Amino acid sequence: QVQLVESGGGLAQAGGSLRLSCVASRGTVSRYHMGWFRQAPGKERELVAASSWSVSNPHYADSVKGRFTISRDNAQNTVYLQMSSLKPEDTGIYYCAADFEWRALTSEVDRVDYWGQGTQVTVSS
Repeated sequence: QVQLVESGGGLAQAGGSLRLSCVASRGTVSRYHMGWFRQAPGKERELVAASSWSVSNPHYADSVKGRFTISRDNAQNTVYLQMSSLKPEDTGIYYCAADFEWRALTSEVDRVDYWGQGTQVTVSS
């Protein structure tokens, strides 16, 4: 059973950048579809970006296209989320997630099997 630990969150100014990391243990990221979700106060958890182990093109939410990039380093067993041109509306808790099913990761958040503990991202205006 894979375990996920996020890091890299913090406070950034609008227009700035942050890079989140998700390190996996007790499992290898190369075997999973991996994703980053976020949850703002009072809102539902939403998918930000997803990377498939079998398909080369990652998936992004419309709100982050062109600003965020998901990548994975299988040798380091780590998944990254590079966030640029940050906006105050990007504020929230960011969670790393893993699942064997692409559909669960991209369309059925309640079925996602593995979650990290989350890391807070706050963007000030």
